[in-house]
Amino acid sequence: MAFDQKVVKVFLEKQLQLFPEKVAETEEEAIEFLEDCMAVVVKSKKEVEEYFEEEGLEDPESDSILDAAEVFAIGDGRYLIVEA
Repeated sequence: MAFDQKVVKVFLEKQLQLFPEKVAETEEEAIEFLEDCMAVVVKSKKEVEEYFEEEGLEDPESDSILDAAEVFAIGDGRYLIVEA
């Protein structure tokens, strides 16, 4: 999956919400990391919920699913999901 600059920037800024220390310092490192852990970008909250359901991941309450550490709001309606 190709990650656009906006997605990469959000991940670099917010990566500490999921990890105890930075896993990437540059855009190139971030892209490589996201590709290695098979991160996905989805287009809506509904798709976030579907992803959690399909992957059999712990299903937080619908109201708090977007607060899960694995979920990064891009700011344009999309979400990045990174499995740690």
